[in-house]
Amino acid sequence: MVESHGRRVPNKWAKTEALLGNSYLAAHIPPTRSYTADNLRHMLQMHGMVVIKPVLGSGGNGVIKVQKEGNGYSFTYYARKRHFATFAGLFGALGGVKKKRAYLIQKGIRLATIAGRPIDYRVKYEKTASGWVYRSMVGRLARQGLFVTNLCRGGTMMTAAQGIRRSLSSRLVASKKREMRELTVAATQVLEAKFPGVNLLGYDYGIDKSGKIWIFEVNTKPQ
Repeated sequence: MVESHGRRVPNKWAKTEALLGNSYLAAHIPPTRSYTADNLRHMLQMHGMVVIKPVLGSGGNGVIKVQKEGNGYSFTYYARKRHFATFAGLFGALGGVKKKRAYLIQKGIRLATIAGRPIDYRVKYEKTASGWVYRSMVGRLARQGLFVTNLCRGGTMMTAAQGIRRSLSSRLVASKKREMRELTVAATQVLEAKFPGVNLLGYDYGIDKSGKIWIFEVNTKPQ
């Protein structure tokens, strides 16, 4: 029998680096860098919107959306949005929120929405005595006014089919579910080789407004 509590790999950067080594998976991972002033400035110039998040953390804790707006900047932390005239002002204020925690920066993805609320997907994949099996594939709709979808932050759960149908199109349900499964299998092979002993994985996927699937994160202790 496989243990019910397998190896934990809390470091988001370590898992992202492992997946980036596979060209198929790398095409589905938003551009990601470690958090520094130079990297943040560059990524905002390149992408206009980024998400910064703790290297160690879960449940949407500490996740901040940062945007370039005209000649200024803003960041959104939970439901509060703050504006800044200068990059120095933005970076200083972010330091007060993130404190001394290590962070990473990801290109912001403009997710498909339902009534203006972003939705993403969680796929749970578990290793059993007879091999890896899917435990669930669900959509998570953000609470009104928030950009994080976590259920512990007031998000609403629905089936993946409902989420895809309502945010994109009924005709895309089968193909997008199949693509998430294919990405899950490929990513699990990479992660199991890199981190022997993992046996329960929670994949966080986003589908943008054009229908492209993105891998945001892989949890080794999914809620």
